[in-house]
Amino acid sequence: MAFDLKEIIASRLGENYDLHERHLNRTLVAAQRVIGFDKVYARAEGAYLYDMDDVAYLDFLSGYSVFNIGRNHPVVKKAIRDVLDLDLPNMVQMDCSLLSGLLAEAITKRTPPHLDAVFFCNSGTEAMEGALKFARAATGRKRVVSLASAFHGLSLGSLSLMGCESFTEGFGPLMEGFDARVPLDDIDELDRQLRSREVAAFVIETVQGKGCQTSKTDFFVRAQELCRKYGTLLISDEVQTGLGRTGKMFGFQHWDLEPDIITLAKTLSGGYVPCGAIVTRRDIYQKTFSRMDRCVVHSTTFGRNNLAMACGLASLEVIDNQKLIDNSAKMGALLMEKVDALRAKHSFIKEVRGKGLMIGIEFHEPSEFKLKMAWKLLHKIDKVLFAQMVVTQMLSKHRILTQVAGHAMDVMKILPPLIIGEKEVDMFVNAFDDVLTECRKFPGPMWELGNNFVKAALGSRKSAEPRPVSA
Repeated sequence: MAFDLKEIIASRLGENYDLHERHLNRTLVAAQRVIGFDKVYARAEGAYLYDMDDVAYLDFLSGYSVFNIGRNHPVVKKAIRDVLDLDLPNMVQMDCSLLSGLLAEAITKRTPPHLDAVFFCNSGTEAMEGALKFARAATGRKRVVSLASAFHGLSLGSLSLMGCESFTEGFGPLMEGFDARVPLDDIDELDRQLRSREVAAFVIETVQGKGCQTSKTDFFVRAQELCRKYGTLLISDEVQTGLGRTGKMFGFQHWDLEPDIITLAKTLSGGYVPCGAIVTRRDIYQKTFSRMDRCVVHSTTFGRNNLAMACGLASLEVIDNQKLIDNSAKMGALLMEKVDALRAKHSFIKEVRGKGLMIGIEFHEPSEFKLKMAWKLLHKIDKVLFAQMVVTQMLSKHRILTQVAGHAMDVMKILPPLIIGEKEVDMFVNAFDDVLTECRKFPGPMWELGNNFVKAALGSRKSAEPRPVSA
């Protein structure tokens, strides 16, 4: 009998969560069920997901910025079909493939001139791991400094750059010399860390993925000056901020920085085939691949595969041809303006921040007495519960997918596809206004939902307590 994937999917769609509970991450399944995220999506197009009844959901998460060009873009689909039709040799390993050369050329046409050498890999964390190796090889130093509240990936080197215990718990000891965290905008502390001239690299996100914080000063410019003064390389993690997300091609361009290394991934995949890249100066690159016997000293089996390279080429063309960077800046400004205007109506909103379509909405204790008490109740259990309550209602009531911006944060994060227009902006703002209006009714359905989260959180903590192991 011939293998028929379409028939398999048609006959078994809807078993998603049962299959994952049996064979994959059952804890993730439990969490999704508690917060009402256990939807079954049957198809996707552009800025929308569709369930089994063909009901549309507005995607304001974009797979954490994978889908900057929207989901299932026809240009990327055609590129994949073209590659398959050509029957090209793939991953020969001891060759130089055309498509990887073409994608490297396309990327360096869009970077500043000094960033002229590319290494391809499969993901953002893999790009960061390689960037750390490049920095060590180029400087001969071992230490790496990062920002407080950083997120750079979950493999060991990337994880070691983070101070978030919810991610690092149970995985120590982490990388020696990676434990310095500089608070954003604290230039004196950065100077103190770098002046020893033992630091290989200072790693930044110009807009942080966790919390959507960004500098409100000239910190990044002065940080670059310190890096040059002390011989430290500046690495800009552009995995989420790159390729138009912040209203410029790269996040570092908002400050006219000249980083020594940048990392890319997510959008470069076109949403189909994982694709990551390290882009750096040629002299740094050659410090890693310094001799013929070291020509593959850093390598990855699937990094230059034809499908990923084709997706990268197509994605860059879409970003340019559809003027998505300009649209990101325009729609981002409009979205932040309209959400910020709701502060006068809803005292829950503390701040709206970000750049382009990478936006964080931070909540704080409201001014009304009854709402203060409800707020305090939730926060005794978990600081993230209010934001999660809002996110859950945005999905269940208004079919808009968002997420909280990080552990123990009263921040809602929105990352819409860069293709959105005023229609989607208004859909989000109106839904958000409605959800916060419901929050003003205490007691009421929203706070009952919060109470359910509290019960689930308490149950989760109880089940996580150490138990005797029976023989």
